[in-house]
Amino acid sequence: MKLRVLVIDDHTLFREGLEGLLKRRDIDVIASVGDGETGIRLAQELQPDIILLDMRMPEINGLGVLTRLHDIGLKMPISMLTTSTEERDLVEALRSGAKGYLLKDMEPDSLVVALRDIKDGKTVVAPTLAPVLAKVVQGNLPSSEQEKTPFEDLTPRETEILGLLAEGQSNKLIARNLGISDGTVKLHVKAILRKLNVHSRVEAAVLAVEHGLKESQKLND
Repeated sequence: MKLRVLVIDDHTLFREGLEGLLKRRDIDVIASVGDGETGIRLAQELQPDIILLDMRMPEINGLGVLTRLHDIGLKMPISMLTTSTEERDLVEALRSGAKGYLLKDMEPDSLVVALRDIKDGKTVVAPTLAPVLAKVVQGNLPSSEQEKTPFEDLTPRETEILGLLAEGQSNKLIARNLGISDGTVKLHVKAILRKLNVHSRVEAAVLAVEHGLKESQKLND
């Protein structure tokens, strides 16, 4: 039974070349489209065996399409087919559920083998990106959750005071709650503003709320 593939890529010449290449290798390109919205609609209608998806596209990029396809509950494997060798693109694609990350300069026969492996349930990454994949597997690349936050340079006491600022407490109330002097609180607030690169306690409080500092403090209590 032929492998049924949907291609989503905004470059017409590349799509046509890829379609011919795959057909010559007994793979059925059931549709080849140039934008994400059309691709999402056809994925639902045609239910391909596998979707090949470009990373860089106008309107909705490849990651956006990938996320949408998963959100609507489609279960077929999706592989990126891209020119990007960026670590971040590879990591984000795999985290978002891609079962393949293939490069447009791969040998045609290698591409076909990769597609069949992906259809069989394997996760396939272009051989030239294997070292990057190894780092991902070993946990040596920072995850989105582990990336540096604005608060990492704050001391534990400064973080505590920032949390109280976010609750709307005055310097006097913070001093009383923490058992320290007003002057000490002012020094801490000054340091907080400098480290966060903001100009007022209100800005610092907004930043704390936006980044969930109060919530994370409650979880740690």
